[in-house]
Amino acid sequence: MAEEAVTTLRAELGRFGRGEEGFALLEVFLEVAGPWMGPVVLDPVGLRLPDEMTDDRVLVQGLIEIIEAEPPVTGIFRSTEREYDMADPQARWDFVRLAHCSKLATVWSEGRRTTYFEAADAVTATYWLPESLKVVFFDAIQARGWAVPADWLAAVGKQPKPWWKRGS
Repeated sequence: MAEEAVTTLRAELGRFGRGEEGFALLEVFLEVAGPWMGPVVLDPVGLRLPDEMTDDRVLVQGLIEIIEAEPPVTGIFRSTEREYDMADPQARWDFVRLAHCSKLATVWSEGRRTTYFEAADAVTATYWLPESLKVVFFDAIQARGWAVPADWLAAVGKQPKPWWKRGS
């Protein structure tokens, strides 16, 4: 059985008129992706505010300070990765803002077989969406009265490489 085509959508905060637009789109994605979504995680080490963050700057800096005040994770093979519960509105808000401050933040599929969203080094952010999820996401954005970025609408899905060819 062939895998569904996947569309790559660039989502760096700098590509939007205001960083909050990028946050709003990620919030919509997290609301509608529930049936597809697995773990939502980020690396809380070395969080830094991106220049594009405006309205929520003080609140997010407070979140960063709370996390930095926590005792460090110690021991061999212990991950600093932090998982967020998307059923909790506060956790979802925190993740959306901190994802763009993090070295790495990821929204996985169930079983961590597919990455749907990734933000890295407070600079890059990308969605990789199967066509069915992309349609649901775009419909939800438009239902809220927002515009889907024009380059996202023009993006064409591609068939994923077979597992034995990935990485080459």
